[in-house]
Amino acid sequence: MIVDDFKFEYPRVLSIAGSDSGGGAGIQADLKTFAALGCYGMTAITALTAQNTCGVRAIHAVPAQMLRDQIDAVLEDIGADAVKIGMLNAPEIVRTVAEAIERHALKNVVFDPVMVATSGAVLIDQAAVDVLVRELFPRAVVITPNLDEAALLVGRPLSSAQDMEQAALELLAKGARAVLLKGGHLPGDSVIDLLVTDNGDKFWMEAPRIHSPNTHGTGCTLSSAMAAHLALGASLREAVQQARSFVREALQAGAQVRTGQGSGPLNHGYAPLAMRLKALA
Repeated sequence: MIVDDFKFEYPRVLSIAGSDSGGGAGIQADLKTFAALGCYGMTAITALTAQNTCGVRAIHAVPAQMLRDQIDAVLEDIGADAVKIGMLNAPEIVRTVAEAIERHALKNVVFDPVMVATSGAVLIDQAAVDVLVRELFPRAVVITPNLDEAALLVGRPLSSAQDMEQAALELLAKGARAVLLKGGHLPGDSVIDLLVTDNGDKFWMEAPRIHSPNTHGTGCTLSSAMAAHLALGASLREAVQQARSFVREALQAGAQVRTGQGSGPLNHGYAPLAMRLKALA
């Protein structure tokens, strides 16, 4: 018999994303990040991938009804304080997620439009791009494309900070409420990221580049860390800043570690926090 004398709950974060069998990206990276930041992680798997540090060998999509069932099962029982959305490889999968956001009135949705793996493999059906722009951009509190993904979305290559700013504004015009455009693919000794919001705010963030072969899953980790901090009560700008710090520390901690023969993972567990507790209302 369960006695209803509970006083606390964990900060709850749901990842709706693809599985990385190599453990460095996707839902595996998300769960490691949630745990490291003291949050309770849950998943709804959109696709299975056969991959390792060298590349993606195969992708198997989860049926839309199964994805819907996963989301409903988790949210009807446990609920979520924030959501991270990653790999969505087909239009019906995008629509299923968009409908779930509406059905469950989900808040603090961070959308990482995963389209290209670190290895260069294309992970999304081209037909899904227009659907995700229309259905998910307005429903997410922020989208987090890298330069390659933003270039695909605006239809041209991006090679400078000026290109980044123009692309971010175009993504706002397409319906995004805020854009964190990651500039890590630009050359140079510094890494610049840009956060723009639909109220006109622009925040440039710059930091020295961390030279490491182990960069697999950096985008997944950043977006999941942002979702975790939003679940913990941070503002969007605070969540971005704290998530960037987490990724940089995890990159630094894993730079000298060999895992596999290709692009290895970050060290998500470099300084794990105890599970946070929130008082029940």
